[in-house]
Amino acid sequence: MGEETLRELLREMGHVVVAFSGGADSAYLAHVAHEALGFEGSHAVTAVSPSLAGAEEVDCRALAAEWGLRWTGVRTDEMARVAYVENGPDRCYHCKAELMDVLAPIAEAEGATVVLGVNLDDLGDHRPGQSAADERGARFPLVEAGFTKLEVREASRRRGLRTWDKPAAACLASRIPYGMTVTLGALGSVQRAEAALHALGLRQVRVRHHGDVARVEVEPGELGAAFALRSEITAGVRAAGYRYVALDLEGFRSGSLNEALRPKG
Repeated sequence: MGEETLRELLREMGHVVVAFSGGADSAYLAHVAHEALGFEGSHAVTAVSPSLAGAEEVDCRALAAEWGLRWTGVRTDEMARVAYVENGPDRCYHCKAELMDVLAPIAEAEGATVVLGVNLDDLGDHRPGQSAADERGARFPLVEAGFTKLEVREASRRRGLRTWDKPAAACLASRIPYGMTVTLGALGSVQRAEAALHALGLRQVRVRHHGDVARVEVEPGELGAAFALRSEITAGVRAAGYRYVALDLEGFRSGSLNEALRPKG
């Protein structure tokens, strides 16, 4: 298991369409796929929608140019799906269903398989989107080759990929608690608030949207720095449309809104 296994899996597929978000996992997968299958055999495709931060789209385009990838940005319209906007615990299912519905015609035209940068660690969290992708014929080569998140980052570092230590990102809707309607206004506020925090030098951030309240998560090691910057953080987040700004003392944890799905105690 490992990188050679990954290359063999990709070669067996022949042609792939990589769902390319620009994060560490999909970036590594796209880079290896390009190496294994060449420009024509590997197509990195980025879903562009209000759920994707503008800076992430720009970075996807930049990475593709740096690495010589065949890249396309395509529009997805998950906001047209009522179940997505209603934002139940299965929201990610409907988001990935939309993604697959857009990628499927591209893959079919190229005789390709849609592949996602899911790793072994992702299998343990509440991620209904994986089911939607699996049901629609996508494959998860990093899982099949036995990669954990840490191993993806280490393999990326060995390759000299600048994404090896890129902070984890996720769809902007993941900042909105289940049951609260996903709106363009909320997504925009989250994007602007997080951009303000990044501009202050905070790397791994989440702004959880609770109506007028923004609950800010930063890495535990950056809590002191965030507190020292509390005036600047407050100004930046309020400028994004929030009335109140709270710093979460537990710090950043991926998928923290999933905590609401677990029994108390």
